[in-house]
Amino acid sequence: MRKILVTPRSVTRSGHPSLEKLRDARCEVVFCRPGQLPNEDELLDLLPGCAGYLAGVETISARALEAARELKVISRNGTGTDAVDLAAAERLGIRVLRAEGANARGVAELTVAMILALARSLSATDRAIKAGGWERCPGFELEGKTLGLLGCGRVGRLVTGFALALGMRVLASDPVANWQDAPPGFSYADRKEVYAQSDVLSLHCPPGADGRPALDRAALAGLKNGILVINTARGGLIDADAMLEALESGHVAGLALDAFEQEPPDDRRLTGHPRVIATPHIGGYTPESIDRAMNVAVENLLKELDGASLPTKI
Repeated sequence: MRKILVTPRSVTRSGHPSLEKLRDARCEVVFCRPGQLPNEDELLDLLPGCAGYLAGVETISARALEAARELKVISRNGTGTDAVDLAAAERLGIRVLRAEGANARGVAELTVAMILALARSLSATDRAIKAGGWERCPGFELEGKTLGLLGCGRVGRLVTGFALALGMRVLASDPVANWQDAPPGFSYADRKEVYAQSDVLSLHCPPGADGRPALDRAALAGLKNGILVINTARGGLIDADAMLEALESGHVAGLALDAFEQEPPDDRRLTGHPRVIATPHIGGYTPESIDRAMNVAVENLLKELDGASLPTKI
């Protein structure tokens, strides 16, 4: 039997019906600690002897891959692969596959929820009432405001549709500007123009090849004063020190985060700030997103291992 390591937190905590497809294909399914991201030491213990790896968002180092001498494929139950040492995987002949777009709806809906929550100070007013107070914070309406997007793939396009329905204008910066049938109210712009014109900025891109944050001090200085920023993509997109300064000065009026460089984060300066909403990487944590992502990830894994083709509803 081929051994398959399964690590996505939602699955190791509660299981998932798609795993029966692996067992039906004569695979032995092994898990890491329930509901926890495995660290490198755990992967060094679990990966040897595995032919396949159905991975979550944990860091997968060259050292862990080098110890997995029988590993043929890593199948992510999401779209990001920046936590995987791709150079090492290529050198070792390990395919790295993604469940493209499977959690896009969940991430897009959370993004819009965060925009609305920041615009109306829901977190601050909720805290005040729970503490026995009655603090009425002025908000603002989204109609007529400009939403800027860094990255406009599947998530960004869904967010665009929601934003246009709220009466917003959408400007997107994307190196692949190929939305041929984009709706009225949407347009592409270079990154500096997006920064300068946006009332709300939402990040939906991977880190750059150089690893530098998209929002460093220079970029933050180019943002409109009083902007709201949402990051449901990658923790490394934001320079934490520079963002903290921008929040303290009021240049950034509010920040919402669902992605962190380390999970849970050690640095709590941003997550503890009164004008920051932080959630524990829940963008794709819906039954619908999990079902889509797991079905695609399992199908990708089996196709790579033995060419099995399983019907999948997406």
